[in-house]
Amino acid sequence: MIRNIAERQNEIITLVDQRGFVATEQLVEHFGVTPQTIRRDINFLCERNDLQRFHGGAGRRTSIENEPYRDRRRSLSPAKQKIAEEVAAYIRDGSSLFLNIGTTTESVARALINHKHLSIVTNNLNVASILSANTSFEIMIAGGRLRQSDGGIIGVSTVDFVRQFRLDYGIIGVSGIGEDGSLLDFDHEETKTAQAIIESAHETILVTDHTKFGRRAMTRFAHLSQIDHIYTDIMPPPPYDKLLQETDAKVVFARK
Repeated sequence: MIRNIAERQNEIITLVDQRGFVATEQLVEHFGVTPQTIRRDINFLCERNDLQRFHGGAGRRTSIENEPYRDRRRSLSPAKQKIAEEVAAYIRDGSSLFLNIGTTTESVARALINHKHLSIVTNNLNVASILSANTSFEIMIAGGRLRQSDGGIIGVSTVDFVRQFRLDYGIIGVSGIGEDGSLLDFDHEETKTAQAIIESAHETILVTDHTKFGRRAMTRFAHLSQIDHIYTDIMPPPPYDKLLQETDAKVVFARK
């Protein structure tokens, strides 16, 4: 039970850290207070540089640097697992696919482990390691510069390698999704690989939990209009719910 203003504001920060973005109406319902009270809290926390105000709520301040990989792996792991299970159910045995960098794509790799005769191109050493347990898989790892913080492989060589292929599915993660449908990430080199995957896949599948809607990152690499399937956990808050409803992509919500 929240006993005072400071406790409520500290919990707001905790919720933003867990979700990336929280809507004002979600906080109103969570704390049982008025929208005016929540807006005052958010204004105070933004003035103190703890949060950044976005349309309809608040999020993390930085758009330059991503969270530590270990924290991202723990964040919303049950939701990522459900998303991954839905994606795996769609992928047929004998398919070819790209998997890029990210904790959600790693969850997809785990969910695919019992498939048969998949051909996988990846720039994610963690994905390659997970999938190597299935000896029926053909796994091709892109060359390039190893980013030791998360096992990602990036650079011009990585992009050139990806562009050699034309595969059934491109499964990509994202760091943020803007109100205009922009797909955002923090690393310019990483986004070049994601662009190449989108261009080289017959079907592009975006895997993202709801916290990425409204989360800021500095590099725009694609738009929702370029995506064929969106797999997420729950409907995001306004105005992102409308964004999903208006997209031409097939939207799948993970089963509870």
